[in-house]
Amino acid sequence: MGNIVGKAMDENLKKNQEFMLKTQQLQLERQLAMQNEIRERQMAAMIAKSRDVFWFYTTFETLFSTGLTLGALRTKRYSLLVPIIPLSFIFAYQWDLAYGSKLTRIREMADRIIDEEHHLLELPHGLPTFSSVEAARLAEKKNQPFKPGHDIFL
Repeated sequence: MGNIVGKAMDENLKKNQEFMLKTQQLQLERQLAMQNEIRERQMAAMIAKSRDVFWFYTTFETLFSTGLTLGALRTKRYSLLVPIIPLSFIFAYQWDLAYGSKLTRIREMADRIIDEEHHLLELPHGLPTFSSVEAARLAEKKNQPFKPGHDIFL
């Protein structure tokens, strides 16, 4: 009699473990999909921001360059045209970031860093562990003044 109940419990335990494993896998897949969607939205917002800055800067560059050119032609002081040179570098950078291949180059460089220079990405003292986080939490808790009902369930 006990053997039959034991087998039934073992089968239920195995089914439950398989169900939990599938549920965890599904939850992880959903979390990864959600994180990727959030990342894509953040990247789209960053690109949109760089395009907005580009058009704002284009307006500034156009008005400033036109004013300097007209001033240089009227006064015959061609040294007024010198500030256009560094501003054109900034303009080219903004264009490359907004519409060029700068983001692709940044991504490729990041891939290279991850593949070839991974040591630069390591955290000081390595990844935090449960015990280190718990020790820091307890130390912080010890330094706080006593509050009624504080950590009543911990």
